[in-house]
Amino acid sequence: MIEVKNINKSFGDKQILHDISVDFKQGEINLIIGASGSGKSVLTKCIVGLHEVDNGSIEYDGRDFTKMNFKARKTIRKEIGMLFQGSALFDSLTVEENVKFPLEMYSQKSEEEILDRVNFCLQRVDLVNINHLYPAELSGGMQKRVGIARAIALNPSYLFCDEPNSGLDPRTGIVIDNLIQEITQEYNITTIAVTHDMNSVMETGENINFIYKGKNWWNGNKEDVLKTDNEELNDFVYSSKIMQKFRNL
Repeated sequence: MIEVKNINKSFGDKQILHDISVDFKQGEINLIIGASGSGKSVLTKCIVGLHEVDNGSIEYDGRDFTKMNFKARKTIRKEIGMLFQGSALFDSLTVEENVKFPLEMYSQKSEEEILDRVNFCLQRVDLVNINHLYPAELSGGMQKRVGIARAIALNPSYLFCDEPNSGLDPRTGIVIDNLIQEITQEYNITTIAVTHDMNSVMETGENINFIYKGKNWWNGNKEDVLKTDNEELNDFVYSSKIMQKFRNL
């Protein structure tokens, strides 16, 4: 579980985050949604320590990340898996080498153990016999699954996903959603996903946090989305063509 408590963040004289408090639950996909410029990315970067908060606290299972020095934070960062927008695979490395990367950097495993873990992670995301292919030889959906395999290589306690369905067709996007959900529940991970994709929201929205003008404006699940009277959330949700069909139900 990750607990964000009363955090504020400004850049110069411009305040971006305003007294945000939110709990990200273990074993669930916790969604962060909101319009561009609402503060979603800044919030996420604060949670992983890429930005320092002005005040407030961020706790990883009771450990106050905001008060830790660099060495202590490195211990928590080893427990974090990252799935980047566009997968962010290394083009010059093979699939196997991409998944190996965090293991070689952070683990003390032998080469044989690392290879076993790589193959396990690739099999877990339903990819076999592609170890020696390069990212350019894969479809977008396969690249995303390699990204997931790399993200879970260190058996993380926390998984951050930035627009996991970006660039994918709806059917492949649902496959990726289901895979992230399966892995989250199977390994009891605290997963945080930033998304604009309302398909994802309605497919996996167990704990949805709507950020509006730097504030945590609304929290609920996918069923709550359809019956809320929150005007700003409705404006955001029903701007999506995908959601128009629900408005008249």
